[in-house]
Amino acid sequence: MITIPDLQSALLDLLYGVQGTDVRLIIGGGYGIYLKTDHVRRMRVRTLFREWPEPRSTNDLDLFLRPELLIETAKLKPLAEAITRLGYKGVTGAEKYQFVKPGPGGAEAGSIKIDILTGPRSCFEGTPVRADARRARPNPSVGIHAHCVDEALTLEAGLLPISLEGRLGTGEPWHAEVFLLQPYTFLMMKLFAFRDRLDDPDKEFGRYHALDIYTIMATTTEEEWGHALQLRDQHGSNPYVMETAHLVSEHFPTLDSLGMLRLRESSYYRPELQLDEFMSALRELFPATAETISRT
Repeated sequence: MITIPDLQSALLDLLYGVQGTDVRLIIGGGYGIYLKTDHVRRMRVRTLFREWPEPRSTNDLDLFLRPELLIETAKLKPLAEAITRLGYKGVTGAEKYQFVKPGPGGAEAGSIKIDILTGPRSCFEGTPVRADARRARPNPSVGIHAHCVDEALTLEAGLLPISLEGRLGTGEPWHAEVFLLQPYTFLMMKLFAFRDRLDDPDKEFGRYHALDIYTIMATTTEEEWGHALQLRDQHGSNPYVMETAHLVSEHFPTLDSLGMLRLRESSYYRPELQLDEFMSALRELFPATAETISRT
């Protein structure tokens, strides 16, 4: 079974391999949520909610690349070399943007998976990068692609730098800087992910995404909340923001709505979670419009 220290060592190994280069990794997914929860707990900063669920388990590292790394491929080469050197292999059907490092003895158990992602396809218009719904392909190629996330239109806004400390795979201590997503960006991505998984039994019908949405909101600091409201005002007319507001109004308006039911079905759910405050904050950040209401 993969543990948080395992993921930490795997990420530190990658960061060790790209030290001194232009590679700056933005961490998303379940591990990004764990890092944020750990950070605000250690810093003892005030957050939107008092009650948080326990971080869920994961064996994935979701690594977001700034679009400039894919446009200027020489900057991306050190990461490609580090991934190969550390023994990761491309996933069939998603070669060059999903990688797996087998567990002990080559077993699937204990394996670590890396997903390489980036911002919207629109970031690559007028550049040598060929981008479609599945991936952005740098030109010339250096062995890494990235999955485009069109709803991550604010990918580089309000990133939170944190120091990651732990041990490399060799056992040596090491520390490096990583970046965490602004909650506004992270919430948009998670709401789209919930939409895509709510009918998928292999993905728990979106239960862990619903839980993640709560946790991202709960661990948002006051400063981040103020910035998120600014992003709301700046991007409210964007089609992806409008779709996010539609998802909130459709799936998270009441305790009996599907998103709230999925959240409460999660094995990490606790009755103490502040569900009323959560629904209110979601509505404030992604308010319904006349168009949103007509689609619901």
